[in-house]
Amino acid sequence: MNQRKLKDLLYEQVARIGKALGSPKRLELLEMLAQGEKSVDVLAAELSIDIKLASAHLKALRDARLVTSRREGKFIHYRLSGPDVAGLGVKLREVAEEHLLELRMALNQMVAQPDQLASVDRQALMAQAQRGEVVVIDVRPQDEFDAAHLPYARSMPLAEIEKRLAALPRDKEIVAYCRGPFCLLSDEAVALLLSRGYRARKVSDGVSEWQAAGLPLVLPSAG
Repeated sequence: MNQRKLKDLLYEQVARIGKALGSPKRLELLEMLAQGEKSVDVLAAELSIDIKLASAHLKALRDARLVTSRREGKFIHYRLSGPDVAGLGVKLREVAEEHLLELRMALNQMVAQPDQLASVDRQALMAQAQRGEVVVIDVRPQDEFDAAHLPYARSMPLAEIEKRLAALPRDKEIVAYCRGPFCLLSDEAVALLLSRGYRARKVSDGVSEWQAAGLPLVLPSAG
């Protein structure tokens, strides 16, 4: 094989990843799977698409070796093929945010009240939570919290917050997070807490951003 053909082959293989990522729905699927293993029907419901279309997108990701699958009865479950795939999603979003004005404008629209976005850095937030100065809540579903979560965070799914308000101290700031910068669950949680008289803010990080920054996560026990 001559050098030109070899280079073409090398770039062609790398382009497989780019092609697999060239769909908004596939990017969202990767974000969802960064939270933990999920079945096709759950993913389809989360993305508001039918199961057939979800399966087609997942096949494209699997063909690029970005996800793996397993069958359990009549259900097929998918997961990321490695933590580096979640990191790739974070880096892609960061590059897009750096260079695309349209994305930055859309993100600004999401943060209707910038003062509700916690500005502390990650290390400082972890130290504050460890000392009990703030209460960090994870408002994702329980199964996602169980798969991986930020240190010192409490699981408080959005659907359960209102009936569990008594468990939250009123004399400390509540910091909420969910699946990352494009997730709105934490915005809803903060709005609810503020309406009930709590001091509350959100951080845009999810577990993928935290891990990409080289910070520890709480993972299921190997035992």
